[in-house]
Amino acid sequence: MRGKVSGTAERPRLVVFRSNRGISAQLVDDRAARTLAAASWLDLKRSFKGTKTDQAGEVGKLLATGAKKAGIERVVFDRGGYLYHGRVKALADAAREGGLVF
Repeated sequence: MRGKVSGTAERPRLVVFRSNRGISAQLVDDRAARTLAAASWLDLKRSFKGTKTDQAGEVGKLLATGAKKAGIERVVFDRGGYLYHGRVKALADAAREGGLVF
């Protein structure tokens, strides 16, 4: 996927990483090799209770707020080889609800 999808400063790449315990995402400018915003399941409050899909949705919301602070509205989605299903889809939908366009 990374060979086909590239991010710029105007339209960074939204990278998703999924593990057995949690999920994280970041906005990357490939030309400058910089991370512009990031969110992880470790950033959630300790009191958070819910499924891994709910967790992914909260991470998507956190990423969208971080993107707003960085002045980013449009992104290119890089699912990292994961199927667009379940937690990856929940993160993407929550990021869209937060104002990101992709």
